[in-house]
Amino acid sequence: MAPRTVIAVDENWQFRQADKEDSQFLPVAQFPTNVHLDLLHNGLIPDPFIGKNELDVQWVGEAQWTYKTTFSAQAVPEGSKAVLAFDGLDTFATVSLNGSTILETDNMFTPFRVDVTNAIKEENELIIHFDSAYLRGWKLVEKHPDHKWGVWNGDNSRLAVRKAQYHWGWDWGPALNTCGPWRPINLEIYDARLADLSFDSNVDKSLSFADVKATAEVEYVEGAADKVRFDVTLEGQQVASETVDITSTEVSATFHVNSPALWYPIRYGKQPLYQVNATLLRGNEVVDEVAKKIGLRRAELVQRPLKEQPGTSFFFEVNNIPVYCGGSDWIPADNFIPRISREKYYDWVRLVAEGNQFMIRVWGGGIYEEQAFYDACDEHGLLVWQDFMFGCGNYPAWPELLTSIQTEAITNVKLLRHHPSIVIWAGNNEDYQFQESAGLTYDFENKDAESWLKTDFPARYIYEHLLANVCSDLIPRVPYHPGSPWGAGRDTHDPTVGDIHQWNVWHGTQEKYQNFDTLSGRFVSEFGMQAFPSVKTIDAYLPLGRDDPDRYPQSSTVDFHNKADGHERRIALYLVENMRYAPDPLEHFVYSTQLMQAECLASAYRLWKRQWKGPGREYNGGALVWQINDCWPVTSWSMADYYLRPKLSYFTVKREMAPVSVGITRREHRHPKDKYTRVYIDVQQRVEVWGSNLTLEDLEVDVVLRAWDVETGEQTWEEVKKGVALPENRSTEVAAFDVPVRNKGKGEEGRTVVAAYLVKGDVQIARYVNWPEPLKYLHLQKPKALKAELSGDLKTVAVSAEVPIKGLALESEDDDVRFEDNLVDIVPGEVVTIGVKGAKENTKIETRYLGML
Repeated sequence: MAPRTVIAVDENWQFRQADKEDSQFLPVAQFPTNVHLDLLHNGLIPDPFIGKNELDVQWVGEAQWTYKTTFSAQAVPEGSKAVLAFDGLDTFATVSLNGSTILETDNMFTPFRVDVTNAIKEENELIIHFDSAYLRGWKLVEKHPDHKWGVWNGDNSRLAVRKAQYHWGWDWGPALNTCGPWRPINLEIYDARLADLSFDSNVDKSLSFADVKATAEVEYVEGAADKVRFDVTLEGQQVASETVDITSTEVSATFHVNSPALWYPIRYGKQPLYQVNATLLRGNEVVDEVAKKIGLRRAELVQRPLKEQPGTSFFFEVNNIPVYCGGSDWIPADNFIPRISREKYYDWVRLVAEGNQFMIRVWGGGIYEEQAFYDACDEHGLLVWQDFMFGCGNYPAWPELLTSIQTEAITNVKLLRHHPSIVIWAGNNEDYQFQESAGLTYDFENKDAESWLKTDFPARYIYEHLLANVCSDLIPRVPYHPGSPWGAGRDTHDPTVGDIHQWNVWHGTQEKYQNFDTLSGRFVSEFGMQAFPSVKTIDAYLPLGRDDPDRYPQSSTVDFHNKADGHERRIALYLVENMRYAPDPLEHFVYSTQLMQAECLASAYRLWKRQWKGPGREYNGGALVWQINDCWPVTSWSMADYYLRPKLSYFTVKREMAPVSVGITRREHRHPKDKYTRVYIDVQQRVEVWGSNLTLEDLEVDVVLRAWDVETGEQTWEEVKKGVALPENRSTEVAAFDVPVRNKGKGEEGRTVVAAYLVKGDVQIARYVNWPEPLKYLHLQKPKALKAELSGDLKTVAVSAEVPIKGLALESEDDDVRFEDNLVDIVPGEVVTIGVKGAKENTKIETRYLGML
């Protein structure tokens, strides 16, 4: 009897088109892989991300493909078994070993294990045949005509297939229906193994101790193993160890940890990770080992009645700290997942963390992400909202599909449940909204789960029964939410319960983004505004780059790289409502869309965080922008494009989610002298100022208020409020006053810029500049003394001007140059210092601002 051996089956792979007679086997690009990567590698298709090449590769998703390899294996010892472990096959796969079929799959998300003890030889041939998921999906649709099929994005065939739904195309991504062995394949030989290692951690409310129950699931034959040793370490130092005799297939040890090193969200503490090693023993011989890292934290979803407002709260509390979850939604970082490296995942998560975001939501139309993604979130202290993989449709629920979904849910929850970053699982993305839109049956008061399967909305059974039971069984301490959005079975747009997706800016009624305060909810898990990506990204997808004749905003190629219906009208609407702009040159049009997006998203964060008002008044508990990232080079709602180039909104959101910030809004109050008059109306332009303190310390600050004339650059007013209290972890109203003008009734309010600064001691800790809106009405002056000077140590840029400047952006042709802040508003008499990384002696920094052309 020998220890478990694991042999990676990752060499000698070849592929061919199975339904093409003269197709030859060719080498794969990498392993794991998918068919598009392999076709690209062999020069058989053009890059689908360039130009309109997506159209030229659609045939790939309707073809059949065969992968094969040969590998050697040692003889299986008497009493041992050989297992081929397939971590992920995309999607309809028939697997044969040495001429015999050993597996047929229909679920991309589910790992499969096959006992091949009697089939394995010294030299082996493994063949995997992949059918078209797209065509198989349509056959399943036809097989079930009684189901009320319907989707937003893609087509009905995707609902029948357990595969990443965005592969059918979405309103931000191409239709690229992949197939292939997308996760590792291993041959395991053993007589005993550790099948799983899980934890039930309970941190006491006092935070002074924690109980951790570690459970190892053991697969073995009699006499192959007799003990499991559990070792707990922290930063290399042993914390506890216990050896337990095997009496069943589950072996547990409970550890009592006094004064535990607690895992905190970013900014509220450190992220210590305990390592737990489970060692399977036969006597003193090591048979198998598994190690996982866990974080000890107390996490709760708080839904309780509120003071002075209807409904219930919806916010997360970690280690007794209420966390305002400003953050963003995550889609897969590439259409071709196997080429996303571990380093790329860390780069993305680091970008989110450095942007002052607390939460990232893994959206339900992609994948249960790679371990590297969650490892990075664990290490950086980002909270994760995890959707199950259902989105924007009316999913069927025939018995075989339910069985497949249950296996998918169980295996993926088991794979991910040790990550401390995951604080909620949600059943789907927008499927309850689709139910409402399509008028499907939903009676919340009916609790007979079996009866739901007989309605035209059978997926309710998946979300409120099947997935709910999997979570209660496997992760009882992690909240389960039936969908996003969802709130106590009410209309999904109800702002007083659960979470909402606020799409009445951009979609829906196309409200002005200045009115986000009237569009709030207890937790807004989606909202957004589109912007063009970096000009460098546009040049990268244009076939001829900077020389391409389609290098202008309304060209057919640029339009092709925006998948949102009606995007031309919507971008134009929000631009024309808010600012003066022109389509030429391209660089300035891109800037204009990014300024618009930045203003929109910052407005939402600023106005909603204002409603985070302390205990019992958590009227808004979080805002997740749709979306942080892209899966290809595209114009979309992302805050950073496919190449991790931040759009300007990334920086305005970063400022709004800083530990301490200050906000201003303007309101017009009209008071007619009687109910008939159209002439005798007293109009007041009021300014409201508040401070947001997300730290855990009460602050006392001075609030400096100033005003300037936007046309002359003259400072017209100043007032200082001394010793203003900003209690911990909430927003506090600071001041309200008329827009300060010298001559009331002369329209000077429309040319007055107001700024607020929070000062502690001699240090300015927050600033915000508020402008009359819409910005298009302003007579902005071109500065004659604009400076953006790189410091001698190449670490900062000092920016100043003699007139107010709206939206000053720093730019550099060098991709290595990264600014720590950007898109700042400049007022006379002030120097704004911006950190910079990667600058060199010869670095040239350009500026761009509203009204420069």
